[in-house]
Amino acid sequence: MFSLIWIATAQAQTVLGGHMEQGGLVVGRTEPGAKVSLDDRPVPVDELGRFLLGFGRDAPPTAALRIIRANGTEENRALAISRRDWPIQRIEGLPREKTEPDAASLARLKAETAMIRAIRDRVSLEPHFLDGLQRPAEGPVSGVFGSQRVYNGNGGAPHSGLDIAAPAGAPVRACADGIVVLAAPDLFLTGRTVMIDHGLGLISSYAHLSRQDVTAGSKIRKGDLIGAIGATGLATGPHLHWGLSWLDVRLDPERAEISLRDLYLGIELENQK
Repeated sequence: MFSLIWIATAQAQTVLGGHMEQGGLVVGRTEPGAKVSLDDRPVPVDELGRFLLGFGRDAPPTAALRIIRANGTEENRALAISRRDWPIQRIEGLPREKTEPDAASLARLKAETAMIRAIRDRVSLEPHFLDGLQRPAEGPVSGVFGSQRVYNGNGGAPHSGLDIAAPAGAPVRACADGIVVLAAPDLFLTGRTVMIDHGLGLISSYAHLSRQDVTAGSKIRKGDLIGAIGATGLATGPHLHWGLSWLDVRLDPERAEISLRDLYLGIELENQK
């Protein structure tokens, strides 16, 4: 269940709401024109002072939020980040060339990783996500965010998204409004892949698709058909890998299935008290 956490001070006029936890997404609003940083990293802020914060799977127990207003005054907060326990998930039957890639495959993987990193580095300040997020496909959850993956008996990187099992060809829909920034036909790990920019550093990704129905640059509305469930890339069967990230920080999509518009409405109400 989603639990809303409000942090506010009357003097500061800055309000935060959301999951202050590992893998969590937090929305914030401060004075227009203010500069925001998290652990000395610049945070994208729109013209109304709205911003997002994201905390990774292994985020430390505290984070330092700094706000510098247009008049030069500062606000500094120590944010407490709740710890979560992560399961271990064992996956067998994957092609050896995917779990133990050769030199040529490693070079390809490196190039694709750099390409995706460059996409995440291009931040839009338009908050397309205000109508909220919805689950992009129907089906049972077959893999959760943060689980330690063991592939064919070998330890791998923690799982960076949510896996939804469904028959091949089942529809995949955009989780929120945004702009398509990647429509790749065949990436080494994720196969046919779509990425959508939702603004202020928030990007969703849809992997292992059997079909793509969008192209890069397309404007997308929440619920639009963007492709179909498949098993391309590193997959043992048809499913959707749904990823969510803030800048380069991977987030838990299950925890983000909330109405961000409601959060910002709550922030407006808090600011009026």
